[in-house]
Amino acid sequence: MDLDRRRDARGWRELIFELASFARPSASDGERRAAELIAKRLRERGCATAIEQERVHGGYWWPLGLANLVALAGALLASRPRRRARLTGAAAAAGAAAALWDDISHGERWFRKALPKRSTWNVLARAGDPDATRTLVFVAHHDAAHSGLIFHPALARIAPRLFPRLHERSTQTVPILWGIWLGPAMICAGALLDNRAMRRTGSALAAATIAAMADIGARGSVPGANDNLSAVGVLVALAEQLEAVPAAGVRVLLLSTGSEESFSEGMQAFVRRHRGELARELTDFICLECLGGPTLLVLEGEGMLLMRDYSRELREELATAAADAGVRVGRGMRTVAATDAVIALRAGYRTATLAAIDYTGLPLNYHWPNDVPEAMHWATIEDALRVCTRMVRARTRAPSARLA
Repeated sequence: MDLDRRRDARGWRELIFELASFARPSASDGERRAAELIAKRLRERGCATAIEQERVHGGYWWPLGLANLVALAGALLASRPRRRARLTGAAAAAGAAAALWDDISHGERWFRKALPKRSTWNVLARAGDPDATRTLVFVAHHDAAHSGLIFHPALARIAPRLFPRLHERSTQTVPILWGIWLGPAMICAGALLDNRAMRRTGSALAAATIAAMADIGARGSVPGANDNLSAVGVLVALAEQLEAVPAAGVRVLLLSTGSEESFSEGMQAFVRRHRGELARELTDFICLECLGGPTLLVLEGEGMLLMRDYSRELREELATAAADAGVRVGRGMRTVAATDAVIALRAGYRTATLAAIDYTGLPLNYHWPNDVPEAMHWATIEDALRVCTRMVRARTRAPSARLA
C-alpha cells in the first residue's frame, strides 16, 4: 500500500510539472492539450471521463478595454457645448458602465457575446456512487492567466509593509475592479451634470483601464502552477483515493474547467449544459483554488463588485472536514478576485471554496511568471487533499446520502 501511495503521489505531482511546462492560456491549443492530459489521467484512475468543448470569448481584456474605450469616446462627445452631444456621450458611457457591471459580475455578458468566439475545453470525470441521490462537485481549472504590470508582486507587498496592523486586521484585499467600472460611471454622471472635473476623473480612470488591459493582452500566460494546477493535482489524487476505496452513497464529479481566467466562461458553459441533471437541492460545489500557498483557508465569500457569501452550511462542513483530518484552516477571509465558485453560487447551488494565500492576502505568485511548481508549498496541497477526502468519506456515512 505504501508503494502504491508513493506511485500515486508521483503521478499527480508529475502531471503538475508536465502541465506547467507549456503555455495554457484560455481557449487555446495549449488549454486543449492540458484537458486531454488531465482526462487521460482521470480515466486511468477508473473515472468515466468526458471532454466537453464549448464556445467562449477567451479573454477579459478586450471586453473591459473596449467598454472603457466607448466610455472615453462618450467623454469626448460630452465635452462639446451642445446639449445633444452631452446626452449622447452620457448614453455611451452609461451603456459601457452597464456592460462592465454585467461582465464583471458574471451576468449574461451581452456585450461580450458580440465579440469573436473560440473553443474552450472542460474535463468532467464521474466517480463515487452513480445511484446516490446527492452529488458533490469538486472544481479546479487548467488554463493559465496572462500576466501584467497590475499583478507585479511589489504592489501586493505595499500594504503589509506600510500598514502592517491594518493589513493584519483586514479580511479582504482592495477591490481594484471597482476602478474599471467607476471610470465610465463617472463619465456618465459628469456628462449629465455637466461637471468637467467628474468627466476628467472618469476619463483618467478609463484611460488607465485601457492601458492596463492592453498590457495584459500583450503578454503571454504564466506557468500557472499554483493558479490552478495545484487544484488539478488534488482532483487527480482524489480520483486515486476513490478508486482505491470507493465512496458508497455519494456521487462525486471532478470538474476541471477551461477559460476560468477569462472570468469563468468555461464554468458558465458547464452550468448551462448540466443544470438540468444537477438539481440545486441535491448538488453541492467545492471550488479548489490556488492550493499551493502557505496558508490554507475556507473562504467566506467572493465578489469583484458585490460580495457574495458562500453557503454557510457548506463552509462549516468543509471546516469540520479539515478539523477531522487534522488540518488547520484559516477563516474569516473574503476574496475580491473571482473563482468558478461564483457561477455555481449565482445559479443557486450550495457552494464553498478551499483556497490558500500568502502573507499579502493574495494567492502565491499571483498571475506572475514565477508561478512555477518549484515555488509551491506542496504540504498545503497534500493538506487540501486530506480535507477533500475526509469530506467525501463523511458524506458516505450520512444517512441521507443514498436513495432508500
